[in-house]
Amino acid sequence: MVLDPAQQTQKAIVLLIDDQPMIGEAVRRMLASESDIVFHYCREAARALEEAIRIKPTVILQDLVMPEIDGLSLVKAFRAEEATRDTPMIVLSTKEEPTVKAEAFALGANDYLVKLPDRIELLARIRYASRGYINLIERNVAYQALLESEQRLAHEMNQAAEYVRSLLPDKLKKGIVVTDWRFIPSAALGGDSFGYHWLDDEHFAFFLLDVSGHGIGSALLSVSAMNALRSQALPQTDFRQPGQVLFALNNAFPMEQHNGLFFTIWYGVYHAPSRRLDYAGGGHPPALLVTGPTADQAAMQVLEASGPMIGAVPDLEFQSASTTLNSFAKIYLYSDGVYEIERIDKTMWPFEEFLEFMRLGPHDAVPDTKMDALIAHDRAIQGREEFVDDCSIVTLRFA
Repeated sequence: MVLDPAQQTQKAIVLLIDDQPMIGEAVRRMLASESDIVFHYCREAARALEEAIRIKPTVILQDLVMPEIDGLSLVKAFRAEEATRDTPMIVLSTKEEPTVKAEAFALGANDYLVKLPDRIELLARIRYASRGYINLIERNVAYQALLESEQRLAHEMNQAAEYVRSLLPDKLKKGIVVTDWRFIPSAALGGDSFGYHWLDDEHFAFFLLDVSGHGIGSALLSVSAMNALRSQALPQTDFRQPGQVLFALNNAFPMEQHNGLFFTIWYGVYHAPSRRLDYAGGGHPPALLVTGPTADQAAMQVLEASGPMIGAVPDLEFQSASTTLNSFAKIYLYSDGVYEIERIDKTMWPFEEFLEFMRLGPHDAVPDTKMDALIAHDRAIQGREEFVDDCSIVTLRFA
């Protein structure tokens, strides 16, 4: 439904359908001096629908007694046609007949007047009906524009999510480090990204970061930070030293230069010959390490890294921590979207319950089932499929 040029200037467009030219002339004279009303007259009922489609009236005045077609049948025909389905209809009759009036209203008429009505009353009813109809059209047009805008935005968000997904690393199926991951972007697209790669023959780096906010801006900052880590593009930085890496990231991405956005990160480096893991964090949830002499004897450790978020305050120091991985070792990296879940009863899922869930095995299943179990659990307790924030989790198994 679109606005006619006359409708856009808030003019009432009146179409009178009556087989009597004298009635047509009488109504024309009633409306002639009104600058906000455009009058059209159709004598032949058989052409009425075609004429209404052509001129797009905001009000239809229609006689109920015409030789070519029954007036009530014409009302029904107007309501069956998409172009006139919502157009206000004022039916005209020579007398008050409650039965006919009731049937006219049942078929979709909006008003009923005995002709010829008083001029002041007719003008008031035309203006009232027309104004309501124009408001309806404008509301529908605005809603359609909003819907199309939301669809375009959703399409752009999907494209951005697919772009982020295309930059995520391949899953490593064999070797010293075996990896798997799940990435479920929210409808509004958050700022999650992650990666892992060998720095040299002995050192394997891995990280997960989460940019504040939602939308394209958060995703772009996330990709920029991910690329800086992946390409080792931070100056004067030993990427084998997690504290140095976070220090360099913090100075490279100040929030005042990125529309107030900051991010959190957990970054680790595994030294394969010694099985030592060095790690540091910037405002990010702790990694979870399941390690022991065997999978059956493994226990979960929470690898806290309590540094500040990245981008808030320049020149802050970030401390690294270390641990040694046993014969069986598996690490879970994740964003807060996997545990900050509003349950059906509107309470938040406690972090302690998340940790307890993650402690439960099996941790050595192939293929990895723990991530899928967590995602299914999240969906069950929140009562819906979609997530309000990005949901990202990475597992790394160290041979």
